[in-house]
Amino acid sequence: MVKEHSITVSLEEFGLSSYEARAYVTMITKGTISASEVAYYAELPRTKVYPVLLKLEKKKLAIISKSKPIMCTAIAPEDAFDEIIHEQIDKVNAMNSLVTNLKKVSEDTKKSLGSEEKRYFHLNANNVLNQIRQMIEGSKTSIHIMADPWGLNLLAECKEQIIGVLRRELDVKIITAPSQIGSEAFRIIPDGAKIRIADIGQNCFVFDKTELLIIDSENGKGALFSSTEVLGNNQSSMFMHVWKHALKTESIADMTKNDAQEVYRVINLIENNGLGHILSSALVSKNYEIDLLMLLEKNGINIKSKSLEDIIELIDSALQITCSGHANFNPNSKNITIESKINSGHSLPWASILDGYLHKQGYKTRLVLQNNPQKGEKVYIKINPR
Repeated sequence: MVKEHSITVSLEEFGLSSYEARAYVTMITKGTISASEVAYYAELPRTKVYPVLLKLEKKKLAIISKSKPIMCTAIAPEDAFDEIIHEQIDKVNAMNSLVTNLKKVSEDTKKSLGSEEKRYFHLNANNVLNQIRQMIEGSKTSIHIMADPWGLNLLAECKEQIIGVLRRELDVKIITAPSQIGSEAFRIIPDGAKIRIADIGQNCFVFDKTELLIIDSENGKGALFSSTEVLGNNQSSMFMHVWKHALKTESIADMTKNDAQEVYRVINLIENNGLGHILSSALVSKNYEIDLLMLLEKNGINIKSKSLEDIIELIDSALQITCSGHANFNPNSKNITIESKINSGHSLPWASILDGYLHKQGYKTRLVLQNNPQKGEKVYIKINPR
């Protein structure tokens, strides 16, 4: 029951209504069946089942016969969701292209007669670091930075200046590349500066939303734009968009680089492939939890070799990053709690990993899902003796 519910709530993240998700999962499970059977197995009102099936057909998730009785067949998950997945990939690629083309935007903007952006200053590589230090010290309200490995190393050399503006309670936000998690430069950035990770490929520093510094990692040179009314606002908006979807790093700040990188890889795999993997597995096996372990192992993450405490720590970090959640083990009751501040089944893949691990160790378990619209969701894993 929990397994089918987890798939259903996950489908709702793809834009399906609760009725549509339940009808689709029913057809995947039962094969070609009549509309009345869909209503019965999916527990839908009979008056609602036909409109629901028509919507699934319109979304290219089902085929409905024209004869009576009406027969329904689900489109295979790999065909039904391929287009949606590629749309998400295209959105990420478009965002990366926007960052990469920022220089072109600045050049086009400065061509506009009478605009301030037509004036900018070239900085040679030897002067860039001093310029960053001066601009950090002179900031009044905010410092927003997207930094690749080169840019993060430059920031690490500005530690004292960053500490100074943090004492003045400035808003300091930094987005850096996943490869920098746990690196030496990453650890040097002072506490109080908020750091998140996303796939970026350029160095862009925005000070007080009015001054913009772009640095070329290939040669270390920079370009400084002052009073950037148009370009600065555009870049600030883009930064906040990337920031909103970037991953938090507080829970992995004290980890070794290897451990922190492993947490990020697990998050990537589960966030990008977990739902599709569970859907495909549901067609051939009821034991999708262990199959999810196989997904991790195929990508070089050996969960089975870890202790239960290590896995709970890994999943706790992942939940803190992705949904402000937690994973806790109660040694007295032998129960594990997986908590997510986000509903819609967000915690279920993580519970599935733990459940699959426990099965591999010979334990029997029982999963209980608890939803609260205001507080999020919890999955309780009750462990029985071997």
